[in-house]
Amino acid sequence: MGITIAATIFVFSLIVFVHEFGHFFTAKLSGMQVDEFAIGFGPKIYSIQYGSTLYSLRAIPLGGFNRIQGMSEQEEMNERSFLKKKVRYRLIVIAAGAAMNFILAIFLIWGVMFTVGSTTVSTEPVVGSIVDNSAAANSSMKDGDRIVSIGGTPIHEWSDISKAVAEHSRSVVTVVVNRDGKELDLDMVPKYDNQSRHSVIGVVPVITKETHSFFDSAYLAVVRTGEICKLMITGMYGMIVGTEKADLAGPIGVAQLAGQIASVGFINLLLFTAFLSINLGILNLLPIPMLDGGYIILLLIEAVTGHRMPQKALYYIQIVGMVLLGLLFLFAMVQDFNRLF
Repeated sequence: MGITIAATIFVFSLIVFVHEFGHFFTAKLSGMQVDEFAIGFGPKIYSIQYGSTLYSLRAIPLGGFNRIQGMSEQEEMNERSFLKKKVRYRLIVIAAGAAMNFILAIFLIWGVMFTVGSTTVSTEPVVGSIVDNSAAANSSMKDGDRIVSIGGTPIHEWSDISKAVAEHSRSVVTVVVNRDGKELDLDMVPKYDNQSRHSVIGVVPVITKETHSFFDSAYLAVVRTGEICKLMITGMYGMIVGTEKADLAGPIGVAQLAGQIASVGFINLLLFTAFLSINLGILNLLPIPMLDGGYIILLLIEAVTGHRMPQKALYYIQIVGMVLLGLLFLFAMVQDFNRLF
């Protein structure tokens, strides 16, 4: 329990702090007045005034926030107010939060690749290792076996294995493997894995480890971050159009995952943090009111038309955004509880 709490605090604090720091830093560079920059939420533990900004440490160590003066027309304005600045500066400030999340991910992946190296997972259906007490282990499957078919379904690449196994949940299935040029029939009963919520036979693909130079690591970190972004966007699109199952994790699910991954090792937790940082960056750029992406759309409209959206229209847009985000949060929480129970 302790490691789960510590890992959750570390992950959420880092990615939200970096996101808010992006807004704060660019607001300062743009000459905007930042009334407060806080680490954490809730009651103040410690605070210090430096210039026009109050820097505070809050009791709940999950992320942070900053208050930029004049983000609403109801506030008293001065020449340093957010709404008094040109559209291009406001766009930079709003987009900087998500940008910092991508930069954080690149630096984390860069550091891990340079110090530890990277691993490449083979797509070939060749067994790299076998999980103890699994169906594969009980059937005398060996490392190096090439899976030819499962229950009569041909296996051409590693991703075919899970699909074929799913059709034979908790029933005897014959797995044909090629071992030293000879084909063998292995009978086994796939086991249901509560964590992945799928039936598995307990095999792991061939994983090779590589080391990289400082600059190669930087390049690969950028490439890997781009690949993750592409996968996330494709996955989101699939969930929206219904071609993929809508599988989301809320705060409980993320905390549970953070604890599980932290128990494996700190390096894995850093990579998980990078993954979540990219996730937060993409989610914040979605064109939904109340998110940074929704605000960016409004600023682009203002840049084209030369006029701000009327206050009444903004009010209704924000209501729609709150409802959408509320429904998304509830859906994620329901999935969290389903995974728990």
